[in-house]
Amino acid sequence: MKKFSIIGYLLGVVGLFFYSFTQIDLGLTLSRVSIWQTAERFFKDIGYFQRPLSAYIFIGIVLLLFTFYLLILQLVRNKKISKKGIWVLIITITAILTFSYNAFSYDLFNYIFDAKIVTYYHQNPYMHKALDYLSDPMLSFMHWTHRLYPYGPVWIGLTVPLSLLGLQLFLPTFFLFKAFTSVCFLGTTFFIGKILQKFSSKDELFGITFFALNPLVIIEALVSAHNDMAMMLFALWAIYLLMNIKYVRSLLLFVLSIGVKFATAFLIPIYGLIIFLQKRKKTINWKILFLWMTLLMIIPVILASYRTNFQPWYLLNVFPFAALVSRNYYIFIPSIILSLFGVLEYLPFLYLGNWNDPIPAILFWMIVISLVLSLLFTLVWSLRKVVR
Repeated sequence: MKKFSIIGYLLGVVGLFFYSFTQIDLGLTLSRVSIWQTAERFFKDIGYFQRPLSAYIFIGIVLLLFTFYLLILQLVRNKKISKKGIWVLIITITAILTFSYNAFSYDLFNYIFDAKIVTYYHQNPYMHKALDYLSDPMLSFMHWTHRLYPYGPVWIGLTVPLSLLGLQLFLPTFFLFKAFTSVCFLGTTFFIGKILQKFSSKDELFGITFFALNPLVIIEALVSAHNDMAMMLFALWAIYLLMNIKYVRSLLLFVLSIGVKFATAFLIPIYGLIIFLQKRKKTINWKILFLWMTLLMIIPVILASYRTNFQPWYLLNVFPFAALVSRNYYIFIPSIILSLFGVLEYLPFLYLGNWNDPIPAILFWMIVISLVLSLLFTLVWSLRKVVR
């Protein structure tokens, strides 16, 4: 069962890797090498001109990933798989998906261009946008070219060196950004484990697996390479140091986390409460505090969804903290259901090729259904426990 589950999950990851190239923007050519261009045209043909087939392939990959994800979690729960085995699997999928195309989001291109405004155009991205540079070839495949830089100064500080190392060559810069996000993903997973070692060591492997093998997480963190992973790495690192009463370094990292994307500012009350309790040598119920952190990180998800629309990668703000209390059914069940429906939110676009009506209504009802099912299944499980 162990080998079967691992092989099945890896097949899903390899399928995801190849499928990502079906979504290469029609305005972008990744390489001028003729054999690659032939392969690229083949993948693009599936993604853009055989959309029903593309959608069916996507559904198959998603179901494969979720099925074997749940089987691996069951193996971990029953202590049928080692910590080394899980980490080998995590590192393997990270290595594979680092070289995938950012199939489900254009944000990575915006990160690259924001840094390019500094390193190539020598301008301030808070005052200049991509659309100010109409002759730049990247505009042929970018979206959201009209927006000014929306993130914290720490993120631009982290990405400028990557832009410099890329020597203004697109492909090297692209993979440098992807690799950096992959390192942040591994770091986030590592500190989930370190934190769990401190307060609930028996749940360490389950928490790591819950987060790092979650199909939504690997799609948004490793394929689409969202900068939420850098924010989460600094936040969890800060919390780990706080648990070890290393206040200066912890505070520095916490400020860096907020300076990436601001969302972790919602953790300030809990962060301050921990210091207050430690200073007064009070007993700390870490499980309750991590549960509150999970709930607090839902707030920026709601605010961002209200401002625009819900996006699946917003859940990257929540799942690292949910992983710390993931053995609780009222966290585990909604997380799995929301992950599945979050990934499936891409399906209407993959099938139809646009976000026009009736897709907004479909996505709205998918959110409603996922929330209702989360509540219903959690309630059923709760009643089952009471009956027992």
